[in-house]
Amino acid sequence: MNAYEIMLLLDPELAEERANEVIQRIRDSVEASGGTWDGHEPWGRRRLAYEIRHKTDAVYHLLLFSTTAETLAEITRVLKITDGVVRFLAVNRIEGGHTKAPAPVAVASGPADDTDGDAE
Repeated sequence: MNAYEIMLLLDPELAEERANEVIQRIRDSVEASGGTWDGHEPWGRRRLAYEIRHKTDAVYHLLLFSTTAETLAEITRVLKITDGVVRFLAVNRIEGGHTKAPAPVAVASGPADDTDGDAE
């Protein structure tokens, strides 16, 4: 058994029930193969760095589990053909890795002004 994590990006227009079905299907595959489900971290809706299929946002989920390589191959095969999955990335989980969503980036409130009074 190897420890894996999948960063799963779902279509923001996908119904929440359907998103839960996709995640439950992955969990069922892991548990049916004798693996362990270690957790699910919903990161929520976030802006994409670039458009994917004319979408600018996606709903992020981090899935943590331990299973065999064969089961992971089946899970990735299913995710490739599942409607509503924008992107996913399955990787080996690193001991001591971060599983919490990164903090939102603060946006500048406006243009910087020249407060020293020097005219250029």
